Amino acid sequence: CRIGQGSSDLIGVFKRENDVPYANDTSFGVGYAPFSETEQLVYATERYIVDELRKKDPAIGEDVKVMGARYNDVIDLTIACAMVSPELEDAGAYEQVKEEVQEAVMDIVPTYTERKVNVFINTADNPGANDYYLTVTGTSAEMGDDGSVGRGNRANGLITPYRPMSIEATSGKNPINHVGKIYNLLSNSIAHDVAELEGVQEVYVRVLSQIGKPIDEPMLASVQVIPEKGTTIPRIEKDVTEIADGWLADIKRITELVTAGKLSTF
Repeated sequence: CRIGQGSSDLIGVFKRENDVPYANDTSFGVGYAPFSETEQLVYATERYIVDELRKKDPAIGEDVKVMGARYNDVIDLTIACAMVSPELEDAGAYEQVKEEVQEAVMDIVPTYTERKVNVFINTADNPGANDYYLTVTGTSAEMGDDGSVGRGNRANGLITPYRPMSIEATSGKNPINHVGKIYNLLSNSIAHDVAELEGVQEVYVRVLSQIGKPIDEPMLASVQVIPEKGTTIPRIEKDVTEIADGWLADIKRITELVTAGKLSTF
């Protein structure tokens, strides 16, 4: 690893004295709420495998990816689950762990959907050629497949190509004035709070910065609300505005939550 010094102009932006930091980039953050049924299932599946199943079986690695695709009333989950080879005696043990993961995922499915769900795990395996998703540490990064921070999950824990989303990656950036990080987390926080209001069906939040401007004064802050039937925008507009303004007025709270480990960036 090599860490170098940033450019002099951005260092200057960072060091400007002000109660609120100045944006180090012209960037935008996007958030929405609530999750769809498929999104909830995908997110919960990945969290369940990483946070729960790994505690019970050390053969399950931390590198877990879940792709969900819904076709009418059928949802397919394709799971890539890195296995830890020192914890597996042979190919039979590997296959057994795969089956156990599949069964465990199917057990939580009814919590999130009544649709038919198919679960596929490590579909690149080719037992006849002795090809399995085996790792030493539990992540494919050990073999150079480290990808790029821009391809990973967004700030809400998902990659959602059919939803509005920012191309900015939230990880690997400072939580003080890097708007590519802060505004994505801010947008999601606003969206989730607005979605809790009575009469809100869906909400989409977009926040745009200008480099060198205070981060609590974005160039644009847009909250698009889709109301439930029987609810009008004027009825909820004041509450929505108060939520957005409240977060902007207290934007340094995002930094505090990130540094305290209470707000995830992926």
